[in-house]
Amino acid sequence: MLKVLSNRTYRHLFLAQVIALLGTGLATVALGLQAYELDAGSAGAVLGTALAIKMIAYVTVAPIATALTEQMPRRTMLVGLDIVRAAVALCLPFLTSVWQAYLLIFVLQAASAAFTPTFQATIPDVLADEDDYTHALSLSRLAYDLEKVVSPLLAAALLTLTSYHNLYLGTVVGFLASAALVTTILLPDPKSMQQRSFYERTTRGLRLYLTVQQLKGLLALNFAIAAGGSMVFVNTVVLVQTVYGRGERFTAIALAAFGLGSMVAALLIPRLLRFIPDRPVMLSGTVLLAGALLAGLLIPSYWALVALWAMIGIGYSLVLTPSGRILRRSGMPEDRPALFAAQFALSHACWMITYPLAGWMGATIGLSATYILLATITALASLTAARLWPSAEENDSHIHFDLDADHPHIAGATAFGGGYRHSHAIIKDIHHP
Repeated sequence: MLKVLSNRTYRHLFLAQVIALLGTGLATVALGLQAYELDAGSAGAVLGTALAIKMIAYVTVAPIATALTEQMPRRTMLVGLDIVRAAVALCLPFLTSVWQAYLLIFVLQAASAAFTPTFQATIPDVLADEDDYTHALSLSRLAYDLEKVVSPLLAAALLTLTSYHNLYLGTVVGFLASAALVTTILLPDPKSMQQRSFYERTTRGLRLYLTVQQLKGLLALNFAIAAGGSMVFVNTVVLVQTVYGRGERFTAIALAAFGLGSMVAALLIPRLLRFIPDRPVMLSGTVLLAGALLAGLLIPSYWALVALWAMIGIGYSLVLTPSGRILRRSGMPEDRPALFAAQFALSHACWMITYPLAGWMGATIGLSATYILLATITALASLTAARLWPSAEENDSHIHFDLDADHPHIAGATAFGGGYRHSHAIIKDIHHP
């Protein structure tokens, strides 16, 4: 897996991602402490609103930002957005009211909503080989999971030496270091040959996403992992401290078990995908999620819950890690930023539904009923994905009659009936309307 880091461009991008994630993790810890300082009696409500603002920014800003920056060089865009995020982080320690926090959080998350899809869409252009790209997806999943463990530990160590305000300096340094790494490399900038209106550019990713069979299936899979993941992220503290009577340290251990399961799956997925197509691997992940949620009804002890959370982590990663491969195959290079932005927005829209559902159901009708409801949602989403994304359509054989023999898209195609026959995953573009 680590051989992919021999590619200098990808290595710098990966290091930029890791450093920026660590900085974001420090800001998450600092923000919780600052919310308590600003309004101790409503700290939970402040954080809840901040998370809602984050999701709103992710869902609404990503497609618009992608359209606005379609003709901008990717390196310039990524560096500029890192600088914006660093500037916002530099302002956070000086907040004096809750509304200021909400405003800055929206700006910060809006910048992230523009940065992340562009960053993700760049990787498949840097790593043309699918095996290399699969390894990159696994490394990215590992980076996200490790950040959940390392950032709180690093924050705890720093808080023994300084106040939480200085954690934001770590965030600033992280974003600036990320920007510096990106400036040291050249990035590909595929451009569409068609001139499109702002409306077309804004909606193109969503329109492409919702007309491609495997991407409609991917949307259902996103809903499945949101249902399974929400049970973990929303109700772990209630299960651990109320149901099983354990302390805060045991809550952290349970959440770490979920991350560990996700990391184990991410390590195994590149080898697994050499022998099994993406579709059955991802569908098996949703089956594991649904089964684990139903098994939650029978959990007798805290340590059984820890094992169950690890299983949910495995299922979560089995679905999430290969999703970039599906997006990569579903559009031409110039369409990838729009497709990744659509995936970013739609996947977070799923979480906007399942987060409050998991919390409200757990508080009103009980955790057992919540397990059943979320397991049912996961199973139905899995069945919907299987129906929307038929296995027969993973590769589509077709003939091009309108392309010259030397056109790069039909390299390796076979002459047939006055055209050129070849096969690839279904995509929607100027050559495949």
